[in-house]
Amino acid sequence: MKKCFLYSAIVLLTGMTACNSGSSNEAASTDSTTVQTDTSHTMKMETVSALPTIPADASVFFKSPKNGETVSSPVKVHMGVKGMSVDSAGAIKPNSGHFHILIDAGDSIASGVIIPKDSAHLHYGNAQQETSLTLTPGKHTLTLQFADGAHRSYGSKLASTITVDVKK
Repeated sequence: MKKCFLYSAIVLLTGMTACNSGSSNEAASTDSTTVQTDTSHTMKMETVSALPTIPADASVFFKSPKNGETVSSPVKVHMGVKGMSVDSAGAIKPNSGHFHILIDAGDSIASGVIIPKDSAHLHYGNAQQETSLTLTPGKHTLTLQFADGAHRSYGSKLASTITVDVKK
């Protein structure tokens, strides 16, 4: 009887150890689910279409203000593009995009990079072609950056930078 009890205890301990090992496997399974979720997110990102090509004659420019101009705040900005159409953000269409203004934030965003949205990176995803900027007195660098419907920059080819001096 003692041998039977001892044998049962060994089987029970072995079973508990196996169950604990199973718990570790379950945690690993949960981790792999997380990886699968991350992978599916990555897959979704990969299914986004390639950045549309840019026509050879395409360019963006500030209609106003002009480079080096002394201005008062708020600064009225008129944006222009040649060789592309201005559309709202969302759909990715050939020869199309929308404007962003970078304030004191460099001369362009690398091609294909999603433009951040903050106080230095302004989005005009409703196809706006003019705006008013409230700027502090002093010199400021403004960069007009064109991007596709997913806010992916067309790079330096569709960027234009000016400097303005905001008077006190």
